[in-house]
Amino acid sequence: MRILIRYFFRLVRLILTPIMLISEKLTTPTAISRSADEQALVDQATSNLALYQFRACPFCIKVRKEIARLSLTIETRDARQDAQHRADLETEGGRIKVPCLRIRHDDGSEEWLYESDAINRWLQQRFEAA
Repeated sequence: MRILIRYFFRLVRLILTPIMLISEKLTTPTAISRSADEQALVDQATSNLALYQFRACPFCIKVRKEIARLSLTIETRDARQDAQHRADLETEGGRIKVPCLRIRHDDGSEEWLYESDAINRWLQQRFEAA
């Protein structure tokens, strides 16, 4: 019985993944525009950020949409497909949970921010145009 349940959920995931990814592409909001100088400053600030995520995770999609809306260039690291990223997430972040934003501060310390709403709120506070 367990194996049937496992295969059922794998089938559901197989069917829903392309639908979710197409939906993400169709519903991604328009990016805010900045001057070239402002965008360069934002790009420099985002060079210390990395988003650990799963491609079809609905919470990760929510964060990626906000990143696109804010015109941010943040490295995305797939913790499902890349064993090294998964290991980093577990050993440095403390747990395998996505989405997770790794913030490397200027003093060299790192902060691992979990939860899509918390990540979006932090990005908005830091990068939202006034």
